Amino acid sequence: MRYQYVVILKKNSERLTDLLSILLCLFSAFSFLFFAIGAPEPPAGSPLLMLSAAIILLAGLVINLLAKRRSHNTRVRYRYLLILAAIGWIGMTSAPWIGVFFFLAAFLEYQTKRPLEIGFHNDRVVINTLIRQRHEWSVFNNIVLKDGLLTLDFKSNRLMQKEVADDEDEDDADEEEFNAYCRGCLTAQDHQDGGRPKDNN
Repeated sequence: MRYQYVVILKKNSERLTDLLSILLCLFSAFSFLFFAIGAPEPPAGSPLLMLSAAIILLAGLVINLLAKRRSHNTRVRYRYLLILAAIGWIGMTSAPWIGVFFFLAAFLEYQTKRPLEIGFHNDRVVINTLIRQRHEWSVFNNIVLKDGLLTLDFKSNRLMQKEVADDEDEDDADEEEFNAYCRGCLTAQDHQDGGRPKDNN
């Protein structure tokens, strides 16, 4: 579906997610190095493969940290490193259950960094959360974007207010244009609801 407007909301939890991902990757890399080089008993997998996995993990961390240091606005991803660590734990160690935890961490890292978007169509509003929420315009009292803050006022007395992410695209619609669009959709929905026969039962 093509939306008339898509609003991207700001996320503030990426720093904690990055720190946890770095610690998990370091833990895996040094564990693999220990299993490959210093373990008194040979690991379940090939020492060479474990050593290679450790080197790739450390190299990936260095690349991400350098990219982040060059530009603080750069968004780095750790999910592929976490998936590599998960495969290493499952396929090359005697503790494969740890790999399941790393797959879960990779999924959560993806969800945390996925942009939270709200799409506005003439007949519905779609909130792109983990479980996509679809709302008819009839459930809203008002929708307003003002000073970078999006407010969704539901008729159920629920109020959702989120800060909008900074966007450098110059062709984006301004707040006044977006608010006029929302007022039009809400007014059209009110007229549509007003034209429906009431249920007397």
